[in-house]
Amino acid sequence: MSMYPVESIRNFSIIAHVDHGKSTLADRLLEITGTISKTDRNKQVLDKLQVERERGITVKAQSASLFYNHEGINYLLNLIDTPGHVDFSYEVSRSLSACQGVILVVDANEGVQAQTVANFYLAFEAQLSIIPVINKQSVVLQIDLKNADPERVEKQIEKLFDIPTDECIRISAKQGTNVEKVLQKVIEKIPPPQCNTADPLKALVFDSTFDHYRGVVANIALFGGEIAKGHKIVSAHTKKRYEVNEVGILTPDEQPTHKLYAGQVGYLIAGMKEVAEAQIGDTLFLYKQPVEPLPGFKSAKPMVFAGIYPIDQTEYNNLKSALERLTLNDSSVTVHRDSSLALGAGWRLGFLGLLHMEVFNQRLEQEYNMSVILTAPTVPYKAVLSSAKLIKEYGKEQITIINPAQFPDKLSVSEYLEPTVLGTIVTPHEYIGKIITLCQDRRAVQKDMLYIDENRVMLKYLFPLNEIVVDFYDALKSLSSGYASFDYEDAGYQSADLIKMDILLNGNPVEELATIIHNDKARAAGKLLCERLKETIPRQLFEIAIQAAIGKKIIARETLKAYRKNVVAKCYGGDITRRMKLLKRQAEGKRLMRKIGNVEVPRDAFIRVLKRETDK
Repeated sequence: MSMYPVESIRNFSIIAHVDHGKSTLADRLLEITGTISKTDRNKQVLDKLQVERERGITVKAQSASLFYNHEGINYLLNLIDTPGHVDFSYEVSRSLSACQGVILVVDANEGVQAQTVANFYLAFEAQLSIIPVINKQSVVLQIDLKNADPERVEKQIEKLFDIPTDECIRISAKQGTNVEKVLQKVIEKIPPPQCNTADPLKALVFDSTFDHYRGVVANIALFGGEIAKGHKIVSAHTKKRYEVNEVGILTPDEQPTHKLYAGQVGYLIAGMKEVAEAQIGDTLFLYKQPVEPLPGFKSAKPMVFAGIYPIDQTEYNNLKSALERLTLNDSSVTVHRDSSLALGAGWRLGFLGLLHMEVFNQRLEQEYNMSVILTAPTVPYKAVLSSAKLIKEYGKEQITIINPAQFPDKLSVSEYLEPTVLGTIVTPHEYIGKIITLCQDRRAVQKDMLYIDENRVMLKYLFPLNEIVVDFYDALKSLSSGYASFDYEDAGYQSADLIKMDILLNGNPVEELATIIHNDKARAAGKLLCERLKETIPRQLFEIAIQAAIGKKIIARETLKAYRKNVVAKCYGGDITRRMKLLKRQAEGKRLMRKIGNVEVPRDAFIRVLKRETDK
């Protein structure tokens, strides 16, 4: 690795919207540089997880080192392939910290999408060199897709990002056309890293995985010095000391090397046995040569919370260790201990979005063989307390509520706050009317509307997070025949008319089914939940009243009828009073049974109701 001085190193990422061909372009770059052999089976080489292959999306940023000879000079190119979905933007921002430039891939057919805009600004704010690439278009105009229109896309890039049209490179990643030109542009346009081998060691941990036999494998970017097997290193975060067992580069498989030098990206194994020891964003330095720690990353802000419980409580410890190992690999998930009367001990996890939650659950099942109960997703609300007693109890005036059980009474609160997001929708103009109606139904406020070109519009709306968290994306896609794209960013909190809705069974509240909801939506949600409960709770020998209530006020009700024995079956004719007497006695028995009878909601009924179902 000493053959590659800092001047001949280039660190870059590939960023784009979902499905614009990032992983396909990464495969071609790996083939051209001879990192992997050319075969027809090279599809999503860097997507190693089973969930990535099944869904055809990138979930984890993956790095690979490429060796390339340009004009007689050998270059070391460190490539990081990043996810495109809005839920994994934390992976993108982490990857960019180890880079000096990016390749911005745009589909020649779909043009600039919402996530293209978001990823461009991530790179722009990090002051990285940007190389625009228009994919799914070959130079001889044997177009991959019949609707591809590269001229239109070039104009969009110029209008939105202020990048001249002559800087765009037209390629076909699938056929490999013009991809070599991208590599040459990377060498010419992206600057080498600003660091020196003579400086003391300073390494940034930007990702890590857990290996059962070798402990934690940390992905590092060197910002100074060099590191080799046998070196004694210290973590700036934990202050623990380690001896380096192995260093190497990813090509994309691990390949041990003797040393790593400043400016290079690779992996390190140093006998870290505990999951908590490899903090992402940590700085490593040589023992007795302390350095100023690197700024690291701002922690990810969870947008969606869900309870996770083992199906069988005997699996609790196994699930605990699986969660620890998976959160090491996916550091954007937050974990809090939680317990429920119906579901037992578990955790409340914070995710960046709904797809993130589904992928995390799928990885738990596939990689750790854990089957879990995942409750309906909720968002974090805040309350500004007015009661001096409560302020003293919590030690602060503003509290965050992630569980409806902690929702404070309206009398002791001056105002409730709900999280909001600034959503960007890019859509063909013929769907504008339907999309504006959908946004208004979700309590959104329009902030901006811009025509990107004569056919496409970019809308900006301020949404309450609660309104988009479950099914907004699906509704948007179905209204626009799949053409609209959506991206959002955090926009702080705003005052809202929030209430806690309780579910009562024969007048007794069921704590697990309580929800926090906006006042305008309470009746519809209460009715739906009562109907769903009526279908799932088994019938009893007495009548069960299923009610949704706000405080003392009942807003929805369903009645589950009792099982009845036909007590008049033995009456053959005779006086009517005989029949009435038997029916009256039965009714009295049912009334008494209802007073003393306790409705036990079975566990599987809870699971069916709490699990997010599509509204029937």
